[in-house]
Amino acid sequence: MKTLRYELADGIATLTFDEQGSPVNTMCLQWQEDFAQATEQVLKDKAGLKGIVLASAKSTFFAGADLKGVMRSQATDGPRVFAEIQRIKQCFRTLETQGVPVVTCLNGSALGGGWEVALVGHHRIATRNPKTQLGLPEITLGLIPGAGGITKMTRLLGLLAAQPYVLESKLFGPDEAVKLGLVHELVDSDEQLRARALAYIDASQGQPEAAQHVWDRKDYKMPGGTPSNPKIAGMLSVAPAVLKQKTRGLYPAPEAALAAMVEGAMVDFDTAMRIESRYLAGLMTSQVARNMINTFFFNMNSIKGGQSRPKAAPRYKPQKVGILGAGMMGSGIAYSQASRGIATVLKDVSVEAAEKGKAYSHKLTQKRVDKGRMAVDKQAALLSLIQPTASAADLKGCDLIIEAVFENRELKARVTQEAEPMLVEGGFFASNTSTLPISGLATASANANKFVGIHFFSPVDKMQLVEIIRGAQTDDETIARAYDYVQALGKLPIVVNDSRGFYTSRTFGTFVMEGAAMLGEGIPAPVIENLAMQVGMPVGPLAVLDETALSLSVHVLDQTREDFTKEGKTYTATPGELFVERMVKELKRPGRAAGGGFYDYPAGQKKVLWPELKTRFEKADVALNLQDIKDRLLYRQAVETARCLQEGVLTSVHDGNIGSIFGIGFPAWTGGALQFIYGQGVEAFAKRCAELAAKYGAGFVLTAEVIDSLKQHQPVY
Repeated sequence: MKTLRYELADGIATLTFDEQGSPVNTMCLQWQEDFAQATEQVLKDKAGLKGIVLASAKSTFFAGADLKGVMRSQATDGPRVFAEIQRIKQCFRTLETQGVPVVTCLNGSALGGGWEVALVGHHRIATRNPKTQLGLPEITLGLIPGAGGITKMTRLLGLLAAQPYVLESKLFGPDEAVKLGLVHELVDSDEQLRARALAYIDASQGQPEAAQHVWDRKDYKMPGGTPSNPKIAGMLSVAPAVLKQKTRGLYPAPEAALAAMVEGAMVDFDTAMRIESRYLAGLMTSQVARNMINTFFFNMNSIKGGQSRPKAAPRYKPQKVGILGAGMMGSGIAYSQASRGIATVLKDVSVEAAEKGKAYSHKLTQKRVDKGRMAVDKQAALLSLIQPTASAADLKGCDLIIEAVFENRELKARVTQEAEPMLVEGGFFASNTSTLPISGLATASANANKFVGIHFFSPVDKMQLVEIIRGAQTDDETIARAYDYVQALGKLPIVVNDSRGFYTSRTFGTFVMEGAAMLGEGIPAPVIENLAMQVGMPVGPLAVLDETALSLSVHVLDQTREDFTKEGKTYTATPGELFVERMVKELKRPGRAAGGGFYDYPAGQKKVLWPELKTRFEKADVALNLQDIKDRLLYRQAVETARCLQEGVLTSVHDGNIGSIFGIGFPAWTGGALQFIYGQGVEAFAKRCAELAAKYGAGFVLTAEVIDSLKQHQPVY
C-alpha cells in the first residue's frame, strides 16, 4: 500500500497514514484503494483484535480530499463521485462497528476529510499545540463535509451548536475541542500519543460502550432536540431565509449543508450519511465548487507560497518603516505595522496632524480593550511603536519609507526627495498610489531601481489585499522585499507591472463607470444597484462611487487628459466618465464626503438615492434587459482583467483572481475575474462579449490577441 501502513501486534491493528511523495495525507484515489484494503484486513484479523489505532507519519494528521481530482470532475460524474464517497464511508462504518475501540492519535492538524477520518475513532487524543487546527473548512471551497462530518458533528453537538462548525467553517484547536467533547484527552508530545491510546484500549476491554459511538447507543438523544422539537422547528422555519440573505442564492454549499443537517437529523444514522453523500456529489460536480477550489485553495496557496516573488532574494523583514502622510491611508498602514511589531515613524506637515493619525490606532485598539479582547499593556506596547512627527530627520534609519500623500505628482515628488536620503544604506522607497504610474513617480527618486508601488486598500486594517507594482526600473530584490513586507503584515500580496491604474484600480474603474453609463442611458438607479448585489458584488457601483468620491474620479480623468496631451495624444473619455464629470462639475454632487453624490445622506438616517436621479435621467421607454445589466457589470471587469493579462500588467492567473476578489470585491462564487472566464470556457465567454459589444460598445471588445493570451494562461489540473 502506497498511502498507509497496516501493522498488527499484540491484538492492536495500527493504520498509519503516510502518503508517499506528498507532504500531507489526502483522500486521493490511491488512498481510497489502500484504505479499503486495510479495512478488509481488519475484518480478516477480527478474531484476535483488542483495538484499532489511527495515526499519521506526517507532521500533520490528515489534510482532506484530493482537490485536483475535484477540479477534473464534470457534471456527468455525479454517480461515480457518489459511489466513491459511499465506499469511503462504508470503510469508516466497518471500522467503527467491529466491537473493538478505535482510537485516533491527532499529532497535528486535521481539516475537512482529515477531521472526518479523525471522527472514526471512538476515543480521540490530541497533542497540545497552538498551531494545530481541527474542523471542517469545506464551505469556504464551495463544498460540504461529506465523509460523515455533517452527520457526526450534528449528532455530537446538536443542530444549533454544530452550525458554526458546519455552515461557517469555524475551526478550533485542541483545547476548544476538549471543551466541546470532540477530543477526549490531550498529551504534551507526539511521543505520548501511542502509549495513551494503548492504555485506553487496555482499560476498555469488556466495556462494549467504549467501542461504540454515542449515536449507536440505545439511549442516544440528539443534544438540543431534533427538528420535531418546537423550539428547533421555530428556528428552522427562518434559517433558510437568513441563509439566503447571506448567500443571495449564489452559493449552493451552505444551503446544501443546512439541508443535510436537518434532513439527516430526522432519519437513522445510515440514511443520514447517504443524504449527506448525495448533496456532496452534487456540489463536487458543480462549477461553483471548481471556481472556489481553484482560487481559494490553489491560487491562495500560490500567493502564500510566494509564486510571484523573485526567488533569488533572501527573506526580509523591515525593522523600522516611515510613512509620509497621516490621513486615512497612512494611519491605517501605521496601525497594521505596529500590530505586527514593526517600529513606525508617522510623518505629516504638523505634529498635530501626525498625532491625529496615531489616534486612529488608539481608537481601533480601544474597541478591543473595551471588549476584553486586548490587554491594556499590549495596547500600550502597540501604540509605543508609532512615533508621530513633523520632522523628516526622524525618518533617519528607516529600512523602508512609504509615501501616502494626496494623488498629485508634484507633491509626491517633493516628499520623495525630502525623505529618501533618510533611508538606511540599501533601504527602499514605496508609493501608495492607486492610479499614477510608478515609472513616472520614480523619476523623482535618486534610485529608481529601489522604488516600488505598494498599493494598500481602504480601510487598511480590514482589507487583506496589497498590490505591489513594478516600475520600469524596479529590481527583483525590491519586489521580493516588498512581498515579504506585505506578508509580514499578514496581508495578501499580488505583483503587477506598471500601467495607468495598475490592475485593481483600472478594473474597478470599469465596474463603477459601467454603472454610471447605464444611469446615463436612462436605466433606473435602483435597478443598477440591486442587480449588482444580485450577481454578488458587495455594493452597487453608484454607492461605491459616492464612497470613493466622484470628485476623485474627475481628478483622475483630468490628470489622464493632461498626461495624454503632454504625450501629443487625445484621451477619449467613456460615457460613464463623462456622466460622472457632469455630476460633479454641472450638478455639484461630488460624493459622500462633500455632502452627497448619487445618494443623499440625511443626518442619523440611512442613505437614500438622490431623488433627482429619477427626474433628470430615468427614461420611461428604456428597455430593461436584466440579464444584460448583470452581465455588463461582471463581464466588463472580466474583459479588463483579460486585457491586463495580455498586456503583461498581470503576469499570472492567481494574481488576477485573488486581486479581483480581495481588492475589488469580484464575487467569490466566480472564483475571480479570470476563473469567471475559464469556468464558462474561453469560447463561450468570447461569444457573449461579442453580443455585449454589439449592443454596448468597445468596453466589451475582445481582440484575437486577448483571446490567445487567455488560452495560453489557462490552468490545467
